[in-house]
Amino acid sequence: MTVADPHDAASEKSHATPAVRVQSVSIRHDGRDITTPTEVTFDVDPGEVVLLLGPSGCGKSTLALALNGLVPHAVPAELTGTVTVSGMRTAHETVARLSERVAMVFQDPDSQMVTGTLLDEVAFGPENLLLDRAEVLSRAEQSLRQVGLWERRGDNPDTLSGGGRQRLAIACALAMKAAVLVLDEPTANLDPAGIDEVYAVLRSLVDSGHHAIVLVEHNLDAAIELVDRVIVLDRNGRLAIQGPTRQVLADRVDELMRLGVWLPVALLAALRLREAGIRLDPLPLTPRELTAALDAQDALPAPVVAGAVPEAGATGTAGRTGVAQAPAAVEPAVRVTALDLDRGRTRILNGIDVTIERGSFVAIVGTNGAGKTTLLQAIAGVIRAPAGRIDVLGLDPAKADARTLARTVGFVFQNPEHQFIKSTVAEELAHGPRLQGIAADDVEERVSGMLDRFDLQELRDEHPFLLSGGQKRRLSVGTALIDGAPLLALDEPTFGQDRARASELLTLLDGLNAQGTTVLVVTHDLQLVAEHSSHILVLDSGRVAAFGPTASVLASDALDEAGLRRPPLARAFRELERHPSWRSVTRLRDLPSGPTS
Repeated sequence: MTVADPHDAASEKSHATPAVRVQSVSIRHDGRDITTPTEVTFDVDPGEVVLLLGPSGCGKSTLALALNGLVPHAVPAELTGTVTVSGMRTAHETVARLSERVAMVFQDPDSQMVTGTLLDEVAFGPENLLLDRAEVLSRAEQSLRQVGLWERRGDNPDTLSGGGRQRLAIACALAMKAAVLVLDEPTANLDPAGIDEVYAVLRSLVDSGHHAIVLVEHNLDAAIELVDRVIVLDRNGRLAIQGPTRQVLADRVDELMRLGVWLPVALLAALRLREAGIRLDPLPLTPRELTAALDAQDALPAPVVAGAVPEAGATGTAGRTGVAQAPAAVEPAVRVTALDLDRGRTRILNGIDVTIERGSFVAIVGTNGAGKTTLLQAIAGVIRAPAGRIDVLGLDPAKADARTLARTVGFVFQNPEHQFIKSTVAEELAHGPRLQGIAADDVEERVSGMLDRFDLQELRDEHPFLLSGGQKRRLSVGTALIDGAPLLALDEPTFGQDRARASELLTLLDGLNAQGTTVLVVTHDLQLVAEHSSHILVLDSGRVAAFGPTASVLASDALDEAGLRRPPLARAFRELERHPSWRSVTRLRDLPSGPTS
């Protein structure tokens, strides 16, 4: 299947009995006055891949939970309308029985881990179907091999990285051999290689024609060639658009931009070029299509930063030693010296030496298990590193008390729920300032301002755990920002956000950075890295593989050597044949955006 072809096969399936039928479905969570989603109707045919898009908070994840009966049977909510899966009305069946027809991969893989080994975890579902031992083991082995985890079948799931646990969750779903597979942000915690692995698995399932797949995903660059049809919800959770992939994304792109949903980076680039008078027809949806469309142009104007990026093969300031030093005149924000760090018997960080200048915006990247989150947590004092190995603005995080640390470093966990301790959104935001002894009136002013900034004012009295994934992420970032710490450390800050909210957050971080705040971000989104970071720190197996200015690292082979892939724009422009001056483009703002003469 390709995006260029609007999938004639879809019309051939249209007469089949739908694998999923959603009819006039509205869902209202307990304690909420509004429904999200609202009056939604659609079908999913056998063998079809449907992408569910919409702004943060519109009800995508809630709708996904309704497909396997967790809404309303396990999650307190009122559902009106009907959801039918493989001929079964979800409201009339138990979750256990529905699990034979629809398998679910949750946004947070930790929420579905229950056993002590990978093999037991994958076998758990089939065992509960009372299958014989040989069938259970066969399914478990096949599923673990599909996601590249068979060799670790005896390991505890807790020893896997976040991306590894997500792959394990997918293996558990595959082992159920259900006719419908529902995936809620299945690649959110995966590095580029892991994302490719997952979509290779999903592609094989699609080719077999045995599964209908419903996908909630913001990484459209990875998913787009797999998707047959797109369903878009608006901000109120109502059905706004549905249709074949290209028809929705390319033909109605202006509506999607207004809704603020994620779009393929190649499409965003084409829109910017359109503003400059460079029309690409049809609009490209993938890096490969963007390359072909640009090479078909007889002439292109010079990119905005032509010649500013070093030639391929150059390295950052770290070179291949992995050690970077700030200029003598610049006071460092972070200095890490000969840092080794173990978890249990496993060495996670090995000989880390790095100095980060004040006012930098540093992206920490690497494959799953490279040590990114561990390094960030050690710098922030969330986990205790050996004393004397880390200096943060003159403070040793291993020795500092919690109050002093909070004034110095604002930290955002990869999973927002790991940092929520209060019963309302407003109380969660107020907790930090109150610990600092700030006057009550000033606390309320800060809280109200943060609620407005992150569009959470109407949810101030909600329990944080009842928010959508995107709303939880905004709250977690707000708790880090509210104390005004001079250094911010964020682990996957855009996870769960729609494009508009992610853009707002990154613009906010850019503004704080411009005012002098040092920002450290762990992320798998290498396009985000290209667009916003001043420096890239590449980790590989617990060691610094490269560290330097973003342009230098992207132009070097450091990402490839660390098992990563260049961001989508860099891949697209690097392959150009007719326009060599464009090969250095890595960011949307490198492209001309106004009318060209």
